[in-house]
Formats: sequence, C-alpha cells, structure tokens
Amino acid sequence: MKMNLPNKITIARIILTIIMLIILLTPWYDLGYLFPEFLINGEILSLKYILVGIIFIIASLTDFIDGYIARSKNMVTDFGKVTDAIADKILVNGLLIILAYERMIPLIIPVVIVLRDIVVDSCKMVCGQKEKAIGASTLGKLKTICMMVGLSLLLFNNIPFSFINIPLDKMLIIIATILSILSGYQYFYKTKEICLKSDNI
Repeated sequence: MKMNLPNKITIARIILTIIMLIILLTPWYDLGYLFPEFLINGEILSLKYILVGIIFIIASLTDFIDGYIARSKNMVTDFGKVTDAIADKILVNGLLIILAYERMIPLIIPVVIVLRDIVVDSCKMVCGQKEKAIGASTLGKLKTICMMVGLSLLLFNNIPFSFINIPLDKMLIIIATILSILSGYQYFYKTKEICLKSDNI
C-alpha cells in the first residue's frame, strides 16, 4: 500500500516515540554510562531528559502537522486514522507511565488518562457500529495541548518557570488530567444520545 504524506509523518512519530522510550527504559547506569548534567541557574538538567524532551516536542508537533495536512489536502484515510490514534497513545501514555514509575508525576495521572482513553475508544467503537461519528471536542483538544506543553516543560525541569517558582509543568498536567475526565464524560454522554436516537428510529 502506498502511503501519503500524513501517514508517513504519523509513522515517523511512532519511530520517534520508540526511540524516546528506549532512551528512557535503557538501564544506562548498569551499562556503565552516565548522562552529563548541566547546571542552569541553580537547576540541574540531565542530557537524557534534554534528548527525550527534544524528541517529544518534535513528535508532538507532527501530531498537529499530519492532521492539518490530511484535512486540508483531503488525504484522510482509514489507515491514517488508526495509526494516528495508536501513535498518540504510545507517545503520551507511554511517557506518562514511565514518568510515574520514576516518581516525576503521581501514579493516578496515567491511570486516569489510560482509563479515559478506554472509555473514549469504546464510545467511538459503539458509534462506529451505529455508523455515526463523534468529532474531537474542544475539551479534548485543550487537554492534548495542556498535556503536551506540560510534559515538555517537565522534561526540561520546568525551565524557565522554575526560576520564578511557578510549577507550570505540573499545573498543566493536572489541568490536562481534569480536562481528560470532562471530555471523557462528554464522549460518553454523546454516545448515549446517539444510541438512544438510533434505538427510537
């Protein structure tokens, strides 16, 4: 199958995500390697998280780029929809789980996000069986933006906001978690309405 440009960008995001996860999961200390650390205005920043942060930012940008190109150039495909969703889940959820394991964020955050994704994906599946579609909500889009910006800041030790003692990274991640709950309920409510209307036909 010949892939169009948006699909190629999505595949590139999956590859970048795998590289990011390998960097995070590899036991570098046991292999005898320590990443250099930099002191920036009193904040210690490891090269490991600099690399992961750069990869995450690039991968996050491709999420918006492939979607924009697909919609504006009428290149939306079923393959693109599936791979885009998979790429997003691996990128964000994979990073959240690892950061929770490293105690950089509370464990409840990836638990909530993963459960929300299960609810939303189930709602989409039900609507698909009814031959209906639920578009991405404004809350869902805001959730994605807050989460990606918050995680990017967290990987860079919240610089420059750490210089003025504003925990913007954690604030945005918490806001994203709250928005994920609200948008998840929104999806569930819309699915219930679609099913009730379909049953009355």
